[in-house]
Amino acid sequence: MNTEIQKYIDSGLLEAYVTGSATPEEEREVLFYKQRYPEVKDALNQLELDMEAMAFAMAIPPPPTAWDRIETEIDDIILRERSEPTKFTEPEPKVAPEPDMPRYIDVQVQDSHMKIHKAWRWVFAAVFVLGKIFLGCAIYFYLENRQAKQTIMELKTEIKALK
Repeated sequence: MNTEIQKYIDSGLLEAYVTGSATPEEEREVLFYKQRYPEVKDALNQLELDMEAMAFAMAIPPPPTAWDRIETEIDDIILRERSEPTKFTEPEPKVAPEPDMPRYIDVQVQDSHMKIHKAWRWVFAAVFVLGKIFLGCAIYFYLENRQAKQTIMELKTEIKALK
């Protein structure tokens, strides 16, 4: 065997070609050498067989119920009624309302209660309770501030009286 051909075989270009990671130039080169030299063709065939054997060795078999599911889906697709597609028609353009006329949405409600999802009821209840707590704190601190201001005024008048 020619040493130049053996170097070419050992270069890794054949592996790149088999795995699909070769550039278009490298692919053309490999195909040229494959046609011209039987050693390259044999090495390429052997590499493809080795890759196939490795893929089979590392393959994971599908679950036993996979074929039944695939078969069921294929049967469903086959048994569906075939319908002809409808022809697409352009929708009619919407007429824009006149700019000086307001747009209203008619709403008719029979009951006077707002309906909300059950999960939000707890949120609204918590917000209501927290609002009452904050209101109480605000009133308390307002009264404390007013009393502190009154005490400061009394102390100022005492200081002026002592001078």
